Formats: sequence, C-alpha cells, structure tokens
Amino acid sequence: MSQSESPIILFTNDDGIDSPGLWAAVAAFRGCGRLLVAAPREQQSGMGRSMPHYSEGRIFPYTPPGDFGDCLAYAVDGTPAQAVQHAVLELAEQQHPALLVSGINYGENTGNGVTISGTVGAALEGASLGIRSIAVSLQTTTDLHLTHSDEVDFSLAATWTRRFGDWLLDHSALPDDVDVLKIDVPWSATETTDWRLTRLSRRRVYFPTRPERLTLGDPAKLGYRYHADPDLAEPDSDVYALLHDGLISVTPISLDLTSRTDMFRLQQILLGRQTYGA
Repeated sequence: MSQSESPIILFTNDDGIDSPGLWAAVAAFRGCGRLLVAAPREQQSGMGRSMPHYSEGRIFPYTPPGDFGDCLAYAVDGTPAQAVQHAVLELAEQQHPALLVSGINYGENTGNGVTISGTVGAALEGASLGIRSIAVSLQTTTDLHLTHSDEVDFSLAATWTRRFGDWLLDHSALPDDVDVLKIDVPWSATETTDWRLTRLSRRRVYFPTRPERLTLGDPAKLGYRYHADPDLAEPDSDVYALLHDGLISVTPISLDLTSRTDMFRLQQILLGRQTYGA
C-alpha cells in the first residue's frame, strides 16, 4: 500500500498537544496508517464543541515526543472542534481521515455533562464531517483533570482505544443513529476488565461550585465537585457501569439530539388538547 493509500488516523484532545494521554493514543496506532495529530496548543478542557470567534487559528508544527512512525503533528490555536476542522480542511492533504481519535482524556466523561467535554465535542465535530469517531477518557481524581501528570498510566486505555479503532477501520459504518463511540475506562481497570455497552445517564457527575468573592465585581471562577451517587444511576448507564461496577463503558452517541418521545402526544399537550400525565 502506497503512502497515499494508507488511511489517515486523526488525533486530537482537549488537554492540549503536550498531554501524555494524547500521545499514548497515538503510540497505540503506530504502524496503522498515516498518523495526523492536530490538537489545541493550550489546555481546552470544558470547551465542548464550541467555535469561539476569537480563536486565531494559527497552526504550529510540533515535534512528537518520541518515535511515532509516520506521524505529523500540529498545535492549533483553537478549541478541540476547531482543531478538527483545521485538520480536515488544511492538514489532511485532501484525503479524508478514516478515523478520529479524541483523547485520551484526564478524567471520565459520563452522565449529562458530556456536552461540556471538549473530548466528546471534538469527536462529535469529526462525526459531523463524516469521520468515524471515538472519544476516550480515563477516570482520574479531580486534582489531575487539568494536569499533564506523568503519574497517570494510560497504557490500558490506549489498548482499548486501538481495539475499538481497529474495529471501526475494519468494518462497515455503524448504524445511522450511532455517530460516536464514547469510551470511559476506570482507573482500576486491568487486562481482564470487561466492557459494557451503555446509555448516557441523565444524572450529573460533577456539580458547579459557588465562586468565592466579596463583591460581584471581583474576579472569581466557577469550580466543580464530584457528586455522582453512582448507585442511584440507571443500571444500563455509563455512570453505573464505570463508577459503580468498575467496567469499561462504551456509549454510542448520536448527533441527533431529538428527544425520544411520542411526537403526536407531545403535539396534543402543546395544543392544550391533552394534559401531561393523563
């Protein structure tokens, strides 16, 4: 297979180009094709799928921290979703990436807060551009979420990233209503840890905390705290599988955010012809 025929595997994240989690994912795909890394130049956690107008979009060649084979890397001034767009429009040499890997993230992305995640947002952006996409996160303590700590072992999460990535590369497209596979790996996972197909929990895992300041005009940032109560989560959910049972959670996500409801009944309620709960 010539270089032009080799599939392009695109990598991004929201922790930034220097993140060990990103490079653990890249290393797992060494020899799999042409590896293209386009990740935010700075920490971009919590950016979701945002496209802020103030991003400058500058792109800087980046030297990978080791031998990653056929790999080109770039640091992008922008959000994770913007990095994906720059990669597809400018860096992929007019060849559509065969797979997008977003992560591996410091900290799990589960429950109803996943739309906040830049890791998931980048994968959704890739899916919207017709790229098979996976978003991978590793459970860590909250104090490590915004770090590039070398105390975190991403090797097992990288193994699972490659397994699901290979499956997507080797098989036909997923069902039409599956656009992203969201994979969350528990910190305690081993080679024998099983995985479970899950739904997205309606429960929140991280709750915002009140800023501390004397007056409203003082600068103050919102924080967050872990408060999951995983034993109360839906038994078939990502929160329950990961945080209660300690399993690897694999959640299919759709770009279609339409509520799974009875449209006719909802219309009758909105028209006042039927009472909710009746």
